[in-house]
Amino acid sequence: MEEDQEAVNLAADWADISQGLRKDLGHQVHSQWIRPIQPGNYCKETGTLDLYLPTEFSANWVNDRFADRLSLAWKIARPDVRHVRILVHPGRRQLPELRLGGGGRPSSAPANDSAQGSGDPLSAALAGDSFASLGQGPAGIDASQTFTSFVTGTANVLAFNAAQRMAATERPQFSPLYLKAATGQGKTHLLHAIGHAYLANHPHARIFYCSAERFMVEFVQALRQNQMIEFKARLRGFDLLLVDDIQFIIGKASAQEELLYTIDALLAEGKRLVFAADRAPQALDGVEPRLLSRLSMGLVADILPADIELRRSILENRLQRFASIDVPADVIEFLARTINRNVRELVGGLNKLIAYAQLTGQEVSLQLAEEQLTDILSANRRRITIDEIQRTVCQFYRIDRTEMSSKRRARAVVRPRQVAMYLAKVLTPRSYPEIGRKFGGRDHSTVIHAVRLIEELRTRDADMDGDVRSLLRQLES
Repeated sequence: MEEDQEAVNLAADWADISQGLRKDLGHQVHSQWIRPIQPGNYCKETGTLDLYLPTEFSANWVNDRFADRLSLAWKIARPDVRHVRILVHPGRRQLPELRLGGGGRPSSAPANDSAQGSGDPLSAALAGDSFASLGQGPAGIDASQTFTSFVTGTANVLAFNAAQRMAATERPQFSPLYLKAATGQGKTHLLHAIGHAYLANHPHARIFYCSAERFMVEFVQALRQNQMIEFKARLRGFDLLLVDDIQFIIGKASAQEELLYTIDALLAEGKRLVFAADRAPQALDGVEPRLLSRLSMGLVADILPADIELRRSILENRLQRFASIDVPADVIEFLARTINRNVRELVGGLNKLIAYAQLTGQEVSLQLAEEQLTDILSANRRRITIDEIQRTVCQFYRIDRTEMSSKRRARAVVRPRQVAMYLAKVLTPRSYPEIGRKFGGRDHSTVIHAVRLIEELRTRDADMDGDVRSLLRQLES
């Protein structure tokens, strides 16, 4: 009876935790990785809670990416929980890991991550004793997330160059480096790349990578176990400190104060610090002003949302891992144009599409992409209106908005109007008659003629193609 009540309590706590994680991680990630988790055995003596997932693949994936977050959430919900283990459900068959590419473990990195072979000495060093950790085991640097595997463009080149400087042999002109980017744009990849490159340049360096949540958990444990002296000594002994998701270092004034003192101590000794967050230092909630000042005193480098050119480059780079799979150019263009929220979803969509094609024996096609990526596509689809298209086109060609509905047939007016009709057909679900009505009640045949004409002009007129591409970027950004 007591065990049944404990199971009910665990289920109720998990429902609350899961709901909170859904808000933090988003519907897509939550549905795929968090929702399948089931609370399992709980040992009161050791404070150990088992969380079950249906396959070994999913258990490894969640353990790699969400273990610290899950542990912190459970410790907040139930202070008696001291350890969280992520395991395969004992009643489920353990499936072999699905390898989509070069044999490396799956990665949520935003760009094309080149898997490193087991013969790479750096890979061994990254997983071995070259790293010191506040807890047990390796520091957590992923050897596959390197500068080489990070695809650059105008959206991320500043952060990329700054990250390379931070890992170089010469002392950087700025420290700390603060990487600011929305979820899934590549800031975590750059953190790992800095650690990897720094070790290559400084083979005997001591590096530590952690999330802000992990830092807080380790701090609280050291506080409870009266090991603060050892905690401080180890933390301040690192040559490079990498802290991810700093926006989660909220509350716990004592933990913030310790991080503040650590920053001061490491900077005084000329050591290097890199932080990453989804917002600017000044926008962090619940963080004391002195710590905000330290976080922003170096270089704050933005990683902007990837534009369509960068999204194309990332997909083409990623395809190098799937040499045996033929992915048509129109599919790449479709993915690059429609999955625009973040790069992680973009790469995840490509992985899912290729995995489905491999497992079912089907060829990759535009129809298959539309059928299998419904959730991702709907989440990324921004509703663009014909009014918005008309306004943007008029600003681009510097004509009055009324010309979209006027009867004037001067070339300087007709061509922009035809471009707007073409864009309305490409970017909205409206029919030809509906589009015609928004352009002064024109007949659907006029719209069809405009769409076909612009399509044809784009193939032989570079200026026209450039205009349309520029307008597409503006409207989809």
